[in-house]
Amino acid sequence: MQANQDILSLLEAKGAQVAKETQRGVILQPGALGDCILTLPLVKTMKDALGLGGVDMIGHTDYIGMLPERSCVNGVRSMDAAELHRLFVEPSQFDLADGDPLINVFVDYSWIVSFLGEPHGAFEQNLIFTTNCSHSAEIITLPMKPPEGNAQHVAQFYIQQFAAESGLSAERARTGANDVLIRVTEGDRDDGVEILDRHGIELSKKLIVIHPGSGGREKCWHLENFVSLTRELRCRDYEVLFLLGPTEEERLKPSEKARMQNMAECLTHLSLTQVVGVLSGADAFVGNDSGVTHLAAGMGLRTFAIFGPTDPALYKPVGRAVTLFRDAKSSFSQRPSAKFQEALLEAVTSSI
Repeated sequence: MQANQDILSLLEAKGAQVAKETQRGVILQPGALGDCILTLPLVKTMKDALGLGGVDMIGHTDYIGMLPERSCVNGVRSMDAAELHRLFVEPSQFDLADGDPLINVFVDYSWIVSFLGEPHGAFEQNLIFTTNCSHSAEIITLPMKPPEGNAQHVAQFYIQQFAAESGLSAERARTGANDVLIRVTEGDRDDGVEILDRHGIELSKKLIVIHPGSGGREKCWHLENFVSLTRELRCRDYEVLFLLGPTEEERLKPSEKARMQNMAECLTHLSLTQVVGVLSGADAFVGNDSGVTHLAAGMGLRTFAIFGPTDPALYKPVGRAVTLFRDAKSSFSQRPSAKFQEALLEAVTSSI
């Protein structure tokens, strides 16, 4: 009899574990690339601590499309295609017809974390109503930005806030500052070699990729700093290339682009997966507080992150080989800094 009871208890425990692991979570992340990457430690915490079978992300596919198979995110969906804007109306005006496609967006998820809306606000109330049309789920709304006076790194802040709302123990609410968040595939490496070879990059030399831009103009170190750094690196026989995104293509003057092109190869119009490939062939990366800098650090690439007005204590890229530089806020984007050029040059050349 005791043996039968032991077997029954074992089967029940096994069944409960299987049921738990088939549960899935989703994160609604409307931010840009850097925001999405800084959310990855929260994804990992949810999967590990809750035993979820997977966690998806709904956001802007330009930023999150490359995450599956390269990160702990299992699947992605377009925020625009999901029509989440419908959830921002007043609850008294919100209604769903039978079979409304919005219901199916959340039908697979037992845990929903939203960076959209405010706690207990209209969006959250409508999200709860939508989810309850098919099943019950845990729904948690988190702030995108920490409150004034917060000293925690934003990735840890997200995890701590989630832990407080979900009842997760403090011991399980930890993030690794040196985690590799983005895994490089063999296909990425092959694509990177092809792109670099096509642009005449000498792969026999140490390669340093420089991204001189950022979403905010005030976060961009004066361009002359990057040009001077490139000149000195080339004199020391390093291979250097500039990586320019759509923002830099639009913002930089033709004369500024010409100066960069005269100094080193400039890569433009790359998809994020192609950027991953190019970075996989680099020995070091230099950039401002930007999404691409967070991407490079998350890949484990030796990354030199240059901060000005933003606080690196809160927004330092997560990675195992990140070196921070912080120039004076008042002159960061306004004029060159020979002192920081020399310090950065010494740090880069002594590390690779």
